Amino acid sequence: MFDKKMLDIGYSQSTIRDLYTYGLKRKKEIGEDKVFDFSIGNPSIPAPKIVNETIIKLISENPDKIHGYTVSPGMKEVRDSIATYLNKTYNTSVKGDYIFLTCGAAASLAIVFKALVFQGEEVITFAPHFPEYRTYVEAIGGKLITANPDKDFLPDFVDLENKINKNTKIVLYNSPNNPTGAFYTEEVIKKMASILSKKEKEYGHPIYLVSDEPYRELLYNNEKYPFVTNYYDNSLVCYSYSKCLSLPGERIGYVLVNPKCEEVSDVYAVICGAASMLGYICAPSLFQHLLPYVQGYTSDINEYKKNREVLYNALKDIGYDVIYPTGAFYIFMKALEEDAEVFSETAKKFELLLVPSDPFDYKGYVRIAYCQNPEMIKNSLNAFKKLYEYYQTCK
Repeated sequence: MFDKKMLDIGYSQSTIRDLYTYGLKRKKEIGEDKVFDFSIGNPSIPAPKIVNETIIKLISENPDKIHGYTVSPGMKEVRDSIATYLNKTYNTSVKGDYIFLTCGAAASLAIVFKALVFQGEEVITFAPHFPEYRTYVEAIGGKLITANPDKDFLPDFVDLENKINKNTKIVLYNSPNNPTGAFYTEEVIKKMASILSKKEKEYGHPIYLVSDEPYRELLYNNEKYPFVTNYYDNSLVCYSYSKCLSLPGERIGYVLVNPKCEEVSDVYAVICGAASMLGYICAPSLFQHLLPYVQGYTSDINEYKKNREVLYNALKDIGYDVIYPTGAFYIFMKALEEDAEVFSETAKKFELLLVPSDPFDYKGYVRIAYCQNPEMIKNSLNAFKKLYEYYQTCK
């Protein structure tokens, strides 16, 4: 006998991975240049030169030490370097002693939910949201509640306030957002903090504000990123270097507990305990050693900005209804029929691989990942035009 929920997850790939796998197969059949795969957020821009140069140096100079075990939370000097960078960059006051290094943001989220959410308690997030949130929350017996967005895909604060109840343990947000590219400004964070502070007093227990921010550096209009620890005491950060450094396959990130958290030592201890229970101890040691050398570096995000402008303007000119993204590397586009999954299947006829919004707990849109080769984006525009014309004449 097996757990049915886990069995179902094991047999069914996510929509994103399924499209990506289909794309790989299709490229072998008809040629890579004829398939326009916008399915997965896999950075196309190389990592900064310092990343590879430092890895080579570390391996050359420390061949006997670089691959060994570290302490479970990660090397103290590495965690301290992260805290120093964050305090300097975001004018905050975090501590390395409350950072736990992880195998990317996915592990960070799984650890936080395991640590803080009891059976039957609730995590509120905002639609549309990363599909795996539901998997992580339900895996530990929690319940994911989806709050509505406003017209700009920012939080609907009235709906958020109405959905917070005595069972609410975490409010989770992702900014810049996957899949919309929406950016939560300082005003938005302050409003969420105000609502949660009021609800904490009403229900007599902490409600944690968790920021999932693997796209933190991917902002294109010189916005100032509002670091959550500056606005709300009971807050945690889940971070990954996957996007900013173009290292999605290397799995390195962290959980940060705000030093101002109520009973902060216990909160951090339960994070450590949850990581041990899940087997998420000792993040990859090579990349731990790397981190102090690359704080503040990013891949050339101007290339993503160029991709955004080309694709957004072209889609608008063709006639599509698209959301202009402030950050990350996704465009959220309204499907040309009510059922986004049918629309996504139709797009395959034109070799366009677009992710339907249904897994993101939102209807009627598709996500387009524009972290792609600029030449591929340029070549895809005729296919987008043919798809639009098909719906004008044949549907």
